[in-house]
Amino acid sequence: MDKQLLAMLVCPLCKGKLKYDRDAGELHCLYDGLAYPIQDDIPVMLPDEARKMDADEKLPTSPGRTGEA
Repeated sequence: MDKQLLAMLVCPLCKGKLKYDRDAGELHCLYDGLAYPIQDDIPVMLPDEARKMDADEKLPTSPGRTGEA
C-alpha cells in the first residue's frame, strides 16, 4: 500500500484517520468501528462494504496489553 495514499485517506463517515492493518489487508477506523477492505491494492472506501469490528479490535494496543483473555 502506497504511503502517500495512506496519508491522504480518511474515513468517509467521520473524516478521521485510518489505521492500516497489513496482515488483515484493511484500513481501520477506530472511531466508527469499521474495517475497510483493500482489494488488489485499492482501498474500498464504501461504508456498505466495510466490516464492523468487534470490541477487542477497537481497543488500542499498549505495552501492557497482551491481547490474550
